[in-house]
Amino acid sequence: HKVSESNNFMAFKDVNPKAEGHTLVVPKKHFVTLLDLPNNLGNEMVEILKKVSSYLMDEKFGDGFNLVMNNLEVAGQIVQHAHLHVVPRKEGDGLRPLA
Repeated sequence: HKVSESNNFMAFKDVNPKAEGHTLVVPKKHFVTLLDLPNNLGNEMVEILKKVSSYLMDEKFGDGFNLVMNNLEVAGQIVQHAHLHVVPRKEGDGLRPLA
Protein backbone atom coordinates (compact mmCIF):
# COMPACT_ATOMS: atom_id res chain seq x y z
CA HIS A 1 0.00 0.00 0.00
CA LYS A 2 1.74 3.15 -1.24
CA VAL A 3 1.42 6.11 1.14
CA SER A 4 3.47 8.74 -0.71
CA GLU A 5 6.07 9.24 -3.43
CA SER A 6 8.59 11.89 -4.43
CA ASN A 7 11.20 12.04 -7.18
CA ASN A 8 13.69 9.92 -5.24
CA PHE A 9 11.69 8.22 -2.45
CA MET A 10 8.73 5.89 -1.98
CA ALA A 11 6.69 5.45 1.19
CA PHE A 12 4.60 2.33 1.75
CA LYS A 13 3.10 0.38 4.64
CA ASP A 14 5.39 -2.19 6.29
CA VAL A 15 4.32 -5.82 5.64
CA ASN A 16 5.21 -6.71 9.26
CA PRO A 17 4.11 -3.59 11.14
CA LYS A 18 5.12 -2.89 14.73
CA ALA A 19 2.00 -0.69 15.00
CA GLU A 20 -0.98 0.11 12.80
CA GLY A 21 0.16 2.53 10.09
CA HIS A 22 3.87 1.58 10.33
CA THR A 23 5.32 2.98 7.10
CA LEU A 24 8.69 2.64 5.35
CA VAL A 25 10.38 5.50 3.50
CA VAL A 26 12.79 4.07 0.91
CA PRO A 27 15.07 5.71 -1.65
CA LYS A 28 14.29 4.60 -5.21
CA LYS A 29 17.99 4.19 -6.00
CA HIS A 30 20.02 1.59 -4.13
CA PHE A 31 21.95 2.79 -1.11
CA VAL A 32 22.87 0.43 1.74
CA THR A 33 22.96 2.86 4.69
CA LEU A 34 22.40 6.50 5.55
CA LEU A 35 26.13 7.06 4.97
CA ASP A 36 25.67 6.08 1.32
CA LEU A 37 22.81 8.52 0.64
CA PRO A 38 24.02 11.62 -1.21
CA ASN A 39 23.73 14.81 0.84
CA ASN A 40 21.67 16.46 -1.90
CA LEU A 41 18.81 14.02 -1.14
CA GLY A 42 18.63 15.09 2.51
CA ASN A 43 16.00 17.81 2.12
CA GLU A 44 13.79 15.61 -0.04
CA MET A 45 14.06 12.77 2.49
CA VAL A 46 13.06 15.07 5.36
CA GLU A 47 10.15 16.45 3.30
CA ILE A 48 8.69 13.00 2.61
CA LEU A 49 9.26 11.92 6.23
CA LYS A 50 7.33 14.98 7.41
CA LYS A 51 4.56 14.35 4.86
CA VAL A 52 4.18 10.70 5.90
CA SER A 53 4.34 11.52 9.62
CA SER A 54 1.70 14.24 9.24
CA TYR A 55 -0.54 11.88 7.27
CA LEU A 56 -0.28 9.19 9.97
CA MET A 57 -1.09 11.73 12.70
CA ASP A 58 -3.97 13.29 10.71
CA GLU A 59 -5.45 9.83 10.08
CA LYS A 60 -5.26 9.08 13.85
CA PHE A 61 -2.85 6.14 13.55
CA GLY A 62 -1.07 7.58 16.58
CA ASP A 63 -0.61 10.50 18.93
CA GLY A 64 3.13 10.58 18.25
CA PHE A 65 5.66 8.69 16.16
CA ASN A 66 9.17 7.28 16.10
CA LEU A 67 11.61 7.52 13.19
CA VAL A 68 13.94 4.53 13.15
CA MET A 69 16.79 3.64 10.80
CA ASN A 70 18.95 0.59 11.35
CA ASN A 71 22.35 0.89 9.67
CA LEU A 72 24.39 -2.27 9.14
CA GLU A 73 23.81 -5.73 10.57
CA VAL A 74 25.11 -5.06 14.09
CA ALA A 75 22.47 -2.30 14.41
CA GLY A 76 19.66 -4.59 13.25
CA GLN A 77 19.62 -3.86 9.50
CA ILE A 78 18.20 -6.97 7.80
CA VAL A 79 17.41 -5.57 4.34
CA GLN A 80 20.57 -4.19 2.74
CA HIS A 81 18.78 -1.18 1.24
CA ALA A 82 18.54 2.07 3.18
CA HIS A 83 15.07 2.72 4.63
CA LEU A 84 13.47 4.60 7.49
CA HIS A 85 10.59 3.37 9.63
CA VAL A 86 7.84 5.80 10.63
CA VAL A 87 6.11 4.08 13.55
CA PRO A 88 2.95 5.71 14.91
CA ARG A 89 2.69 5.60 18.70
CA LYS A 90 -0.26 5.58 21.09
CA GLU A 91 -0.31 5.78 24.86
CA GLY A 92 0.13 2.29 26.32
CA ASP A 93 0.95 0.61 22.98
CA GLY A 94 3.65 -1.51 24.68
CA LEU A 95 6.39 -0.52 22.21
CA ARG A 96 9.70 0.51 23.74
CA PRO A 97 11.74 3.41 22.39
CA LEU A 98 15.46 2.77 21.80
CA ALA A 99 16.59 5.56 24.12
